[in-house]
Amino acid sequence: MRPDAGWLRPDWPGVTAFMTTRGLNFGRRSGDPDEVRANRASLAGLLGARPVFLDQVHGAEVVRLRADWHDDNAPQADAAVSTDRGLAVAILVADCLPVLLAAPGGVAGAHAGWRGLAAGVLENTVAELCSAACCGPGEVRAWLGACIGPEAFEVGPEVVRAFGREPLDRDQPGFLYRPNPEPRWRADLALLARDRLRAAGVGEVSGGGWCTLTEDSRFFSFRGEALGRPRGRMAACIALGR
Repeated sequence: MRPDAGWLRPDWPGVTAFMTTRGLNFGRRSGDPDEVRANRASLAGLLGARPVFLDQVHGAEVVRLRADWHDDNAPQADAAVSTDRGLAVAILVADCLPVLLAAPGGVAGAHAGWRGLAAGVLENTVAELCSAACCGPGEVRAWLGACIGPEAFEVGPEVVRAFGREPLDRDQPGFLYRPNPEPRWRADLALLARDRLRAAGVGEVSGGGWCTLTEDSRFFSFRGEALGRPRGRMAACIALGR
């Protein structure tokens, strides 16, 4: 496999990091298992390390990667940290936000949909990365990949409340009020993630701005499947440089 020129990537020295786009499927539950297995294995040559995928459950659990984890015994978690140059963090992406993080001596990745964001998956990931890499949050860089964008992601008051906000406040950071005719909000996952990363003390936050649902020729989208788009999952990966 060769990296596609259209893949998304942070401009970071010392690490290999990217998010794939539509074309290659990495989701075991959304395609031919043999093809997915081959696609996942081919990432190792690009990363210079073996990618370890998680069993993502929309939670806030963070794990440190272990060499004995493979696809058949992957832990249930939504974020992982690696300080091993032979193990790369790999996050599956459809509409939820992937966040890649790098620090001196360690890397991490998180699957951050609204449930995980509200539950603290990013704060937990920053804390675990800092502990593993023996650094402070000001030394951490974060990059946001593609997710469903605010013009396409409409949510109800229960999501607003999950972030400790009061729906009666109408427009507020991360949520744009839209009566439909019931009260609804357009949620901005990238903005919510940036706010939480900065509050956690992360020194640099970049990326974001792509929409997996509306940019249908470029990305897989879970919600897009209901509209007849191809099924599949992308991968956001990060590994320490060799």
